[in-house]
Amino acid sequence: MQQRIDKLGVVIALTLAGAAFLPLATYRANRIAGGEGKSIAEALPAWAAVALALVLVAAALVALIRSSTGLRLGTSLAGIAALALAVGFSAIYLTPEGDRYARVAPGSGFWLALFGLAIMAADAMVRLRLGPTARIAGVLLFFGALGLLLVSGVWDGLSILKEYSGRADVFWREAGTHMTLAVGSLAAAVAVGLPLGIAADRVDRLRAPVLNVLNIVQTIPSIALFGILIAPLGWLAANVPGAAAIGIRGIGIAPAFVALFLYSLLPMVANTVVGLRGVAREAVEAARGMGMTNAQRLFKVELPLAAPLILTGIRIVLVQNIGLATIAALIGGGGFGVFVFQGIGQTATDLILLGAVPTVLLAFAAAVVLDAVVELTAKGAP
Repeated sequence: MQQRIDKLGVVIALTLAGAAFLPLATYRANRIAGGEGKSIAEALPAWAAVALALVLVAAALVALIRSSTGLRLGTSLAGIAALALAVGFSAIYLTPEGDRYARVAPGSGFWLALFGLAIMAADAMVRLRLGPTARIAGVLLFFGALGLLLVSGVWDGLSILKEYSGRADVFWREAGTHMTLAVGSLAAAVAVGLPLGIAADRVDRLRAPVLNVLNIVQTIPSIALFGILIAPLGWLAANVPGAAAIGIRGIGIAPAFVALFLYSLLPMVANTVVGLRGVAREAVEAARGMGMTNAQRLFKVELPLAAPLILTGIRIVLVQNIGLATIAALIGGGGFGVFVFQGIGQTATDLILLGAVPTVLLAFAAAVVLDAVVELTAKGAP
């Protein structure tokens, strides 16, 4: 009997069992009032509560007992879908008709059950050993399903979407700012860090000073670095003709962009150096024996072989920058952090989530897609 019990499944089953005793949703009379937890039975009509309970029980049993990987993946995804629909229905069920002030948000039971089902799905996908193309397709399907759920209107009653409905224009403007900061600083870091990494690999005396300086920059807390940059950028704006016209200021997007760029340099330079130094000397000598010049060896042999590690550096930088760009709002840099810090100031949890959830989803998607690209590059390397 013990051989039929899955060890991870025990943890998942206990997680789902615990979630059943916690609130599925939280009801508040308005956006800043204290919340009242509602159990599955209280948050849903009887038929929906029974259906969700049966889905969670089935998922717990499938997780607990050793079963086929396909069954575990299908059950976990079905459970996530049922949970997503249930929390949307709970907002409709709990909100009094015509009440524009009431707020319904996912409760602790929802988040705990989602965590358990996500672990179950992730474990199944690891066991399936999905290839890079399948993982990218999975991300696209996830965001497609999320988009359909949002378009369907099932979640319109949830408090986070009520916060969004009043700020839709601002949301997309700040989303553009957030991506500009994250991707723009990455592009600048690649343009500077790649040549710097090549130089550090070629010149031994340059390597240690460059990496040490970048290590020091990396240890400075993000808020402190933003603050340090205010004075020099403010001086440039006041004293260099045309600097203010192109957006250089002591506060705003400029110091945030520069800080993210500086944080991005260490992973780019370090991974470039490690990648180039990891290229087999035999391959370099063979290229030299074929009569290739230094530039030809670099671009046709060394960089292609080092590409997986360089791309890993790019993945690290992008995921890091998507998260750090949230802090830019503290110095007027914009981005999703605007909603996070407004929510903290107003004690409005749902407004915080409006900024935090897209940040997490973007970082997740970037990590999965770039991991797959790294694997495809490694397979295609000469």
